[in-house]
Amino acid sequence: MELSEKCELCPRKCLANRTGEKTGFCGGGKDVKIARAALHFWEEPCISGEEGSGTVFFSGCTMRCVFCQNREISRGEAGKTVSIERLAEIFLELQAKNANNINLVTPMHYAPQITAALDIARKKGLLLPIVWNSGGWELRESVGAVVNHADIWLTDFKYFDNSLAEKFSSAKNYREIALESLHQMVEQTGKAVFDDDGIMKKGVIVRHLMLPGHLEDTKNVLRLLYETFGDKIWISIMNQYTPLCSDERYPELSRTVSDEEYSEAIDFAIELGIENAFVQEGGTVGESFIPPFDLEGV
Repeated sequence: MELSEKCELCPRKCLANRTGEKTGFCGGGKDVKIARAALHFWEEPCISGEEGSGTVFFSGCTMRCVFCQNREISRGEAGKTVSIERLAEIFLELQAKNANNINLVTPMHYAPQITAALDIARKKGLLLPIVWNSGGWELRESVGAVVNHADIWLTDFKYFDNSLAEKFSSAKNYREIALESLHQMVEQTGKAVFDDDGIMKKGVIVRHLMLPGHLEDTKNVLRLLYETFGDKIWISIMNQYTPLCSDERYPELSRTVSDEEYSEAIDFAIELGIENAFVQEGGTVGESFIPPFDLEGV
């Protein structure tokens, strides 16, 4: 997998010359840019555990979610460029801190550089599972191209209604594209595997962040995921939406998800028969859950 003079790594296929000085719609160019590399304790329990997940936050993103909690890095404003060799060292440094895994947050626009760094790190003793932490709106071909470098997929399925995806994330055909890429993730990863401490070593976790006022879309997402994949995946139903969007065009995003909305979503999941699930309890809303993008570990 190599950078292209006409980049087609994501569904936008913006055709930017990533081998030169140009950057794509995602903000990614020839060099990798990251904002933080540290132990992270706020992922699902089977990812973070007590030791923490060795998380690398990459700058830039192929989506434009108006409610993004990581806006500081998703828009490419924060971060520092590092070489492929330095990225490999970072992976090994996180392993030395007893991380449960290497957790790559929003990595696909840097997939060629990341896979090269992982190859270097493996030769130098990297043994940890690799978590590919994705926004979900990925090309099936790009997912397949990293098959030998992703042990766990921690991916989003944000919307059922494509009009919401276009409105809030500037992402066309979201449902169809995310579903196709998820099929590829499940096919290449197989059934989830956990160690004796309950830490995932292999598998697929699909996150769905509930948005206020869109309970029916959440129900449609849950139904689609369960009817399509059954217990082949784990579903993480999240209530942590934090109203950071100040744009007056989206007044419905100015509040949190109510307890009633979340309870109804969980009840619906139970009625469907979903058992492989993670749910969140109180205290998940707030900017305190957004890590500081202060170049720690970079």
